[in-house]
Amino acid sequence: MLPDYSWLAWGLIVLSTFLTGISKGGFAGGFGTLSVPLMALAIGPIEAAGLLLPLLLVMDAFTVKAWWARHDGAEVRRLLPGLALGVAVGTLLAGSLDEDGVRLLLGILSLLFAAYMLLRPAAGRPISPRWALPAGTGCGFTSFLAHAGAPPLNLYLVPRRLSKETFIATSAIAFAAVNLIKLPPYLWLGEINLTSAWASLALVPVAWAGVKSGLWLQHRVSEALFYRLVIVAMVIVGVQLLIKVLG
Repeated sequence: MLPDYSWLAWGLIVLSTFLTGISKGGFAGGFGTLSVPLMALAIGPIEAAGLLLPLLLVMDAFTVKAWWARHDGAEVRRLLPGLALGVAVGTLLAGSLDEDGVRLLLGILSLLFAAYMLLRPAAGRPISPRWALPAGTGCGFTSFLAHAGAPPLNLYLVPRRLSKETFIATSAIAFAAVNLIKLPPYLWLGEINLTSAWASLALVPVAWAGVKSGLWLQHRVSEALFYRLVIVAMVIVGVQLLIKVLG
């Protein structure tokens, strides 16, 4: 049986799923970080994260197939230990935050992400591979809490000066890996249940359409314009979440 959400909640969930698919299809993060904060305006953020993870795994299957063999295998191997460590830390801390606490954290993460996007050109200097462990840990932790692993991952990968295709493909493999690592803890913590699984199943066509749209748009939409829209959206959602908690 599907969850008894309001029309507003379903609208935000469908929009979040579609935007996440676009992001995964061709923009290596982007609007994907917006998904849980946007859903958290209407439903519980922990519930939103549990609903979204099966969909992320479906999207990962599409994106990994589309970008396979164009990733940097060495970079993925460097990131894997940190990704696993970050998920482990998130699992241990999962019971210490209530929904308002998670909303507060999401609001702060949203604003920090927007700030990162604005300051990203400053991250253009070369960076040592040794930073893969802390970057992977940050990605695993924020991804576990809110599927918001793009900023820590990009802070490492952008200065590595990969080609655009290699960057997108490497990000796709890394996100697929961390989502697979997150699945057992989510099941163990009860964040994925039969009701959320039915909702996830119903949204698979939306996820597929989003990924296909992302692959199509990647060659046709200015990346600069896309990321400006991401920044504006993250600021709006971040402020709304803070108002919801503190107001």
